[in-house]
Amino acid sequence: MKPELKKILIITYYWPPAGGPGVQRWLKFVKYLPDFDIEPIVYIPENPTYPIVDGNLEKEVADNVIILKNKIFEPYQLASVFSKNKTKKISSGIIPNKKKQTFLDKALLWIRGNLFIPDARVFWVKPSVAYLEKYIIENNIDTIITSGPPHSLHLIGLVLKQKIKLTWFADFRDPWTTIGYHKSLRLSVRAERKHKALEYRVLNTADRVIVTSKTTKTEFKEITGKPISVITNGYDNEPGTEVVLDSKFSLAHIGSFLSERNPVVLWGTLAELILEIPEFKSHLELKLIGAVSQEVLDTISQYNLDSYLNNIGYVSHSEAVAYQRNSQVLLLIEINSEETKSIIPGKLFEYMVSNRPIIAIGPKDSDFADIITGTNTGVFFEYYEKEKLKNTIISYYNQFLEGKLQSYGVGLQKYSRKNLTKELAQLIHSKS
Repeated sequence: MKPELKKILIITYYWPPAGGPGVQRWLKFVKYLPDFDIEPIVYIPENPTYPIVDGNLEKEVADNVIILKNKIFEPYQLASVFSKNKTKKISSGIIPNKKKQTFLDKALLWIRGNLFIPDARVFWVKPSVAYLEKYIIENNIDTIITSGPPHSLHLIGLVLKQKIKLTWFADFRDPWTTIGYHKSLRLSVRAERKHKALEYRVLNTADRVIVTSKTTKTEFKEITGKPISVITNGYDNEPGTEVVLDSKFSLAHIGSFLSERNPVVLWGTLAELILEIPEFKSHLELKLIGAVSQEVLDTISQYNLDSYLNNIGYVSHSEAVAYQRNSQVLLLIEINSEETKSIIPGKLFEYMVSNRPIIAIGPKDSDFADIITGTNTGVFFEYYEKEKLKNTIISYYNQFLEGKLQSYGVGLQKYSRKNLTKELAQLIHSKS
């Protein structure tokens, strides 16, 4: 006889039709949790302001999943009166380079960082607690999971934990006060202290903390003695048509290309190869799929790479997967800073199962460097390693000319969404 499913409440901001990487983690966990005797109930905003929308993802939500919705007030709705484009970019994490910020940029960042702590979804906390406290009691739910960012959702868990006897898992898809853009928010001393105080309370009140990288776990262990588990993001077995590789030597970057991720070392290397290898320029294609900052586009232009650029823009997740599989080489770029070495981009795992080699550029001791090396799916470079990067591109190009360019990944199954959900389910059942 099949055991009765254990009910858990998942509190998340990003849910279909939201697009981008933030929605994927819990969309897939919810998909597989019933296979491990857990019934997920999902709580989301009724009228969110999503910077990216992907309607195709709604097809992946199981028909029998209980979805709870409650209205949310977001200041971005008011801020868009001044500049809809700027508020949308800030909401999605694209922050202009400090040297090029306008007065309006600076004002919006100051307001975002100092008036809305921890973030602009903080006004959803109070109505959510009122709504969920009643629902949790009436439906005998004893386990909740909050997912951030936005980290204001952890404050919902914090208050509910204080009001009701329950088990609370705080899931951090990204760090809080050490995330790359945190320093760009023009925080006052008071605001910085409040962020750190809230982070401390969440980490020391939750029954268990879940993070996506070992570096974040190390950072959080300095703040709390509560148990911390690493459950990375992963890949799903996406359906697809037959793969037809690009006829060009295409280097594709998929996802948001922020100003701080601008890999000048890569653009310079490509410009040199165009001059040094006569046939290289007839084969090269640089594909950018997703939102791209103007600073990145300006630098590409400075290196005379415009004629090789195919700036495709945002596409649905299914289209992004197709671009991954069809491209010759995949680019993974992370900001060159101490704060970003813990970031493991969600797209990495889909890259790894695309059978296309990865060129990854990031800071020293990046967590994702270990994954790429350990799975034999590409090569990682620090920003100063120009000769190594150049030699790798030449090697990939020669393999392309011979029709032999491919990656040969090993040990990828551990990163499948279903296996990762099994790890999560074991944590949930162990707390029952």
